Amino acid sequence: MALLGGGFSTDDGLLDDWVLGQVRAARPRVCFVPTASGDAPGYVEQFLAAYRSRSCEASVLPLFRRELDDDALRAFLLSQDVVYVGGGNTANLLAVWRAHGVDRLLREAYERGTLLCGISAGANCWAEGSHTDSFGPLTHLSDGLGLLPGSVCPHYDSEPGRRASYRAAVAAGSLAAGWAVEDGVGALFTGGLLTDAVSRTPRARLFRVEPDEDGGVSERALACRPL
Repeated sequence: MALLGGGFSTDDGLLDDWVLGQVRAARPRVCFVPTASGDAPGYVEQFLAAYRSRSCEASVLPLFRRELDDDALRAFLLSQDVVYVGGGNTANLLAVWRAHGVDRLLREAYERGTLLCGISAGANCWAEGSHTDSFGPLTHLSDGLGLLPGSVCPHYDSEPGRRASYRAAVAAGSLAAGWAVEDGVGALFTGGLLTDAVSRTPRARLFRVEPDEDGGVSERALACRPL
């Protein structure tokens, strides 16, 4: 599982190449899931433009105009080497996935070895809880697939209020201890444990944020390997 602070829509492609480098297949199958953006056509086009130029088989799973029945949907998702989830509204993404049974299928794919990754909402969704603007103002969402223990906060350095709001949620116990991802970072987890952290920019960092004994939080920056 990989939490991304960037990708095909936001940077130079270094994080995309890093993602593909985690897969053993010579020509991996990569499926983009744009649910959080409402299957926005422009977003889909950006993905296809970026990944069709790479050594992989790129595809897209639309759910707002779903074409596959249950059996075909399961077969399609379980055939992927990488599932890449785009940004947008985390709460809406989770609701739509559950309506179509995609949440269960992604768990099955993960258990079979598929690499799950994404940016923003596509990073939030894998954890038990997350920091989100799904409801307008920044707040906590105590909901997620729970494949990654704890919580996730994206855009930790780039959106006003993110850091303070996430720290407050962890201090209050509204969110469990978790991972704060700055833009430009990639964090790889194997079995729920951090196994690699990379950065496409010199200053981008990954943080572990935990409650402390004084009712506040401790924030620990982890070293990121430059790409």
